[in-house]
Amino acid sequence: MMTNQSNSAEKEITVEEKLRMLYELQTVDSKIDEIRNLRGELPLEVRDLEDDVARLETRIKNYSEDLKALDEDIKRSKMFIDQCMAKIKKYEADQGGVRNNREYDYINKEIEFEKLEIELAEKHIREFKHEKEQKTKQIDEITKELTDRQDALMHKRNDLSSIIAENEKDEAHLLEKSKQIESVIEPRLIIAYKRIRNNANNGLGIVTIERSACGGCFSKIPPQRQLDVRLRRKIMVCEHCGRILVDNEIAEETKL
Repeated sequence: MMTNQSNSAEKEITVEEKLRMLYELQTVDSKIDEIRNLRGELPLEVRDLEDDVARLETRIKNYSEDLKALDEDIKRSKMFIDQCMAKIKKYEADQGGVRNNREYDYINKEIEFEKLEIELAEKHIREFKHEKEQKTKQIDEITKELTDRQDALMHKRNDLSSIIAENEKDEAHLLEKSKQIESVIEPRLIIAYKRIRNNANNGLGIVTIERSACGGCFSKIPPQRQLDVRLRRKIMVCEHCGRILVDNEIAEETKL
Protein backbone atom coordinates (compact mmCIF):
# COMPACT_ATOMS: atom_id res chain seq x y z
CA MET A 1 0.00 0.00 0.00
CA MET A 2 2.81 2.36 0.80
CA THR A 3 4.30 1.73 -2.63
CA ASN A 4 1.01 2.47 -4.38
CA GLN A 5 0.55 5.72 -2.42
CA SER A 6 4.09 6.74 -3.30
CA ASN A 7 3.56 6.07 -6.99
CA SER A 8 0.25 7.95 -6.93
CA ALA A 9 1.87 11.00 -5.31
CA GLU A 10 4.69 10.87 -7.83
CA LYS A 11 2.16 10.77 -10.68
CA GLU A 12 0.17 13.70 -9.24
CA ILE A 13 3.32 15.80 -8.89
CA THR A 14 4.34 14.98 -12.46
CA VAL A 15 1.01 16.06 -13.93
CA GLU A 16 0.97 19.20 -11.80
CA GLU A 17 4.46 20.12 -12.93
CA LYS A 18 3.45 19.55 -16.53
CA LEU A 19 0.51 21.88 -16.07
CA ARG A 20 2.70 24.51 -14.43
CA MET A 21 5.24 24.31 -17.25
CA LEU A 22 2.55 24.42 -19.92
CA TYR A 23 0.94 27.47 -18.34
CA GLU A 24 4.33 29.14 -18.00
CA LEU A 25 4.98 28.41 -21.67
CA GLN A 26 1.62 29.94 -22.57
CA THR A 27 2.43 33.03 -20.48
CA VAL A 28 5.80 33.47 -22.23
CA ASP A 29 4.32 32.90 -25.69
CA SER A 30 1.53 35.38 -24.96
CA LYS A 31 4.10 38.03 -24.08
CA ILE A 32 5.88 37.31 -27.37
CA ASP A 33 2.53 37.75 -29.13
CA GLU A 34 2.03 41.11 -27.38
CA ILE A 35 5.43 42.34 -28.60
CA ARG A 36 4.73 41.22 -32.16
CA ASN A 37 1.24 42.70 -32.09
CA LEU A 38 2.83 46.09 -31.42
CA ARG A 39 4.09 45.93 -34.98
CA GLY A 40 0.47 45.63 -36.11
CA GLU A 41 0.09 45.80 -39.88
CA LEU A 42 3.47 47.49 -40.35
CA PRO A 43 5.30 44.44 -41.80
CA LEU A 44 2.47 43.91 -44.30
CA GLU A 45 2.35 47.63 -45.14
CA VAL A 46 6.12 47.66 -45.70
CA ARG A 47 5.88 44.68 -48.06
CA ASP A 48 3.00 46.30 -49.98
CA LEU A 49 4.94 49.54 -50.35
CA GLU A 50 8.05 47.64 -51.47
CA ASP A 51 5.92 45.94 -54.14
CA ASP A 52 4.51 49.32 -55.23
CA VAL A 53 7.98 50.85 -55.48
CA ALA A 54 9.28 47.91 -57.52
CA ARG A 55 6.23 48.07 -59.83
CA LEU A 56 6.59 51.82 -60.42
CA GLU A 57 10.34 51.54 -61.02
CA THR A 58 9.66 48.85 -63.62
CA ARG A 59 7.10 51.07 -65.36
CA ILE A 60 9.52 54.00 -65.47
CA LYS A 61 12.22 51.72 -66.88
CA ASN A 62 9.87 50.42 -69.58
CA TYR A 63 8.72 53.92 -70.54
CA SER A 64 12.34 55.11 -70.65
CA GLU A 65 13.17 52.29 -73.03
CA ASP A 66 10.16 53.30 -75.14
CA LEU A 67 11.54 56.86 -75.32
CA LYS A 68 14.89 55.56 -76.55
CA ALA A 69 13.12 53.49 -79.19
CA LEU A 70 11.11 56.55 -80.30
CA ASP A 71 14.31 58.59 -80.55
CA GLU A 72 15.74 55.89 -82.80
CA ASP A 73 12.58 55.94 -84.93
CA ILE A 74 12.84 59.72 -85.31
CA LYS A 75 16.52 59.46 -86.16
CA ARG A 76 15.85 56.82 -88.84
CA SER A 77 12.98 58.87 -90.28
CA LYS A 78 15.20 61.96 -90.55
CA MET A 79 17.93 59.94 -92.23
CA PHE A 80 15.33 58.59 -94.67
CA ILE A 81 14.20 62.17 -95.42
CA ASP A 82 17.82 63.17 -96.10
CA GLN A 83 18.12 60.26 -98.52
CA CYS A 84 14.91 61.30 -100.28
CA MET A 85 16.16 64.92 -100.54
CA ALA A 86 19.41 63.68 -102.05
CA LYS A 87 17.48 61.68 -104.64
CA ILE A 88 15.32 64.71 -105.48
CA LYS A 89 18.43 66.87 -106.05
CA LYS A 90 19.88 64.19 -108.30
CA TYR A 91 16.61 63.89 -110.27
CA GLU A 92 16.40 67.69 -110.60
CA ALA A 93 19.98 67.75 -111.90
CA ASP A 94 19.09 64.99 -114.38
CA GLN A 95 16.15 67.01 -115.73
CA GLY A 96 18.58 69.31 -117.61
CA GLY A 97 19.83 66.41 -119.72
CA VAL A 98 16.55 64.76 -120.70
CA ARG A 99 16.16 63.92 -124.39
CA ASN A 100 12.40 63.52 -124.61
CA ASN A 101 9.11 64.05 -122.79
CA ARG A 102 8.95 60.44 -121.65
CA GLU A 103 12.21 60.77 -119.68
CA TYR A 104 11.07 64.13 -118.32
CA ASP A 105 7.75 62.67 -117.10
CA TYR A 106 9.56 59.70 -115.56
CA ILE A 107 11.87 61.97 -113.56
CA ASN A 108 8.95 64.14 -112.45
CA LYS A 109 7.12 61.06 -111.20
CA GLU A 110 10.20 59.95 -109.25
CA ILE A 111 10.50 63.41 -107.71
CA GLU A 112 6.83 63.38 -106.72
CA PHE A 113 7.21 59.92 -105.25
CA GLU A 114 10.19 61.01 -103.11
CA LYS A 115 8.24 64.09 -101.95
CA LEU A 116 5.35 61.84 -100.87
CA GLU A 117 7.84 59.65 -99.01
CA ILE A 118 9.16 62.76 -97.24
CA GLU A 119 5.63 63.84 -96.27
CA LEU A 120 4.90 60.37 -94.89
CA ALA A 121 8.19 60.32 -92.93
CA GLU A 122 7.47 63.81 -91.53
CA LYS A 123 4.01 62.58 -90.49
CA HIS A 124 5.66 59.66 -88.69
CA ILE A 125 8.09 62.02 -86.96
CA ARG A 126 5.19 64.13 -85.68
CA GLU A 127 3.49 60.98 -84.38
CA PHE A 128 6.70 59.80 -82.71
CA LYS A 129 7.19 63.20 -81.07
CA HIS A 130 3.59 63.24 -79.83
CA GLU A 131 4.04 59.77 -78.38
CA LYS A 132 7.27 60.95 -76.73
CA GLU A 133 5.40 63.81 -75.10
CA GLN A 134 2.78 61.42 -73.76
CA LYS A 135 5.41 58.98 -72.48
CA THR A 136 7.39 61.79 -70.86
CA LYS A 137 4.25 63.06 -69.15
CA GLN A 138 3.49 59.56 -67.88
CA ILE A 139 7.06 59.19 -66.59
CA ASP A 140 6.72 62.50 -64.70
CA GLU A 141 3.45 61.35 -63.12
CA ILE A 142 4.83 57.93 -62.20
CA THR A 143 8.03 59.49 -60.84
CA LYS A 144 5.95 61.71 -58.54
CA GLU A 145 3.94 58.69 -57.38
CA LEU A 146 7.17 56.75 -56.90
CA THR A 147 8.63 59.52 -54.76
CA ASP A 148 5.51 59.51 -52.56
CA ARG A 149 5.68 55.72 -52.19
CA GLN A 150 9.41 55.82 -51.40
CA ASP A 151 8.82 58.46 -48.71
CA ALA A 152 5.99 56.41 -47.20
CA LEU A 153 8.15 53.27 -47.32
CA MET A 154 11.01 55.04 -45.57
CA HIS A 155 8.70 56.22 -42.75
CA LYS A 156 7.09 52.78 -42.36
CA ARG A 157 10.49 51.09 -42.29
CA ASN A 158 11.70 53.55 -39.66
CA ASP A 159 8.60 52.94 -37.54
CA LEU A 160 9.01 49.18 -37.84
CA SER A 161 12.73 49.35 -37.06
CA SER A 162 12.05 51.47 -33.96
CA ILE A 163 9.45 49.03 -32.64
CA ILE A 164 11.72 46.06 -33.32
CA ALA A 165 14.71 47.79 -31.70
CA GLU A 166 12.71 48.73 -28.61
CA ASN A 167 11.60 45.15 -27.99
CA GLU A 168 14.43 43.18 -29.57
CA LYS A 169 16.12 42.19 -26.31
CA ASP A 170 12.86 41.33 -24.56
CA GLU A 171 11.67 39.25 -27.52
CA ALA A 172 14.99 37.41 -27.78
CA HIS A 173 14.92 36.66 -24.05
CA LEU A 174 11.34 35.41 -24.20
CA LEU A 175 12.02 33.27 -27.28
CA GLU A 176 14.94 31.63 -25.51
CA LYS A 177 12.81 31.06 -22.42
CA SER A 178 10.06 29.54 -24.56
CA LYS A 179 12.55 27.10 -26.12
CA GLN A 180 13.91 26.15 -22.70
CA ILE A 181 10.44 25.37 -21.36
CA GLU A 182 9.55 23.39 -24.48
CA SER A 183 12.71 21.29 -24.09
CA VAL A 184 11.52 19.86 -20.75
CA ILE A 185 7.93 19.11 -21.80
CA GLU A 186 7.17 15.91 -23.62
CA PRO A 187 6.84 16.44 -27.39
CA ARG A 188 3.25 15.17 -27.68
CA LEU A 189 2.05 17.88 -25.28
CA ILE A 190 3.98 20.56 -27.13
CA ILE A 191 2.46 19.42 -30.44
CA ALA A 192 -1.04 19.44 -28.93
CA TYR A 193 -0.47 22.84 -27.29
CA LYS A 194 0.78 24.42 -30.54
CA ARG A 195 -2.06 22.93 -32.55
CA ILE A 196 -4.64 24.33 -30.13
CA ARG A 197 -2.84 27.67 -29.95
CA ASN A 198 -2.60 28.02 -33.73
CA ASN A 199 -6.32 27.36 -34.11
CA ALA A 200 -7.27 29.91 -31.44
CA ASN A 201 -7.95 33.51 -32.46
CA ASN A 202 -6.32 34.86 -29.30
CA GLY A 203 -3.40 32.41 -29.35
CA LEU A 204 -4.43 30.83 -26.05
CA GLY A 205 -3.91 27.08 -25.86
CA ILE A 206 -4.07 26.92 -22.05
CA VAL A 207 -6.65 28.81 -20.01
CA THR A 208 -8.11 29.00 -16.52
CA ILE A 209 -11.71 28.43 -15.49
CA GLU A 210 -13.44 31.75 -14.92
CA ARG A 211 -16.87 31.83 -13.28
CA SER A 212 -17.34 28.13 -14.04
CA ALA A 213 -16.62 28.71 -17.72
CA CYS A 214 -13.69 28.09 -20.05
CA GLY A 215 -11.43 31.15 -20.18
CA GLY A 216 -11.00 30.62 -23.93
CA CYS A 217 -14.44 29.97 -25.42
CA PHE A 218 -16.51 30.90 -22.31
CA SER A 219 -18.51 27.67 -22.45
CA LYS A 220 -19.73 26.31 -19.13
CA ILE A 221 -17.53 23.66 -17.50
CA PRO A 222 -19.37 20.86 -15.65
CA PRO A 223 -18.74 20.80 -11.85
CA GLN A 224 -17.04 17.39 -11.95
CA ARG A 225 -14.62 18.55 -14.65
CA GLN A 226 -13.87 21.69 -12.62
CA LEU A 227 -13.04 19.46 -9.67
CA ASP A 228 -10.77 17.29 -11.83
CA VAL A 229 -8.94 20.43 -12.98
CA ARG A 230 -8.39 21.55 -9.39
CA LEU A 231 -7.13 18.10 -8.37
CA ARG A 232 -4.44 18.25 -11.09
CA ARG A 233 -4.36 14.48 -11.42
CA LYS A 234 -4.61 14.50 -15.20
CA ILE A 235 -4.56 17.02 -18.00
CA MET A 236 -8.10 18.20 -18.69
CA VAL A 237 -9.35 20.02 -21.76
CA CYS A 238 -12.45 22.05 -22.55
CA GLU A 239 -15.02 19.82 -24.26
CA HIS A 240 -16.04 22.69 -26.57
CA CYS A 241 -12.78 24.31 -27.78
CA GLY A 242 -10.16 21.73 -26.79
CA ARG A 243 -8.05 24.17 -24.77
CA ILE A 244 -6.09 22.76 -21.83
CA LEU A 245 -7.57 23.84 -18.50
CA VAL A 246 -5.68 24.83 -15.34
CA ASP A 247 -6.93 26.16 -12.03
CA ASN A 248 -6.50 29.78 -10.95
CA GLU A 249 -3.94 28.90 -8.29
CA ILE A 250 -1.49 27.63 -10.89
CA ALA A 251 -2.16 30.75 -12.97
CA GLU A 252 -1.45 33.03 -9.99
CA GLU A 253 1.74 31.22 -9.07
CA THR A 254 3.04 31.24 -12.66
CA LYS A 255 2.77 34.98 -13.36
CA LEU A 256 5.96 36.41 -14.89
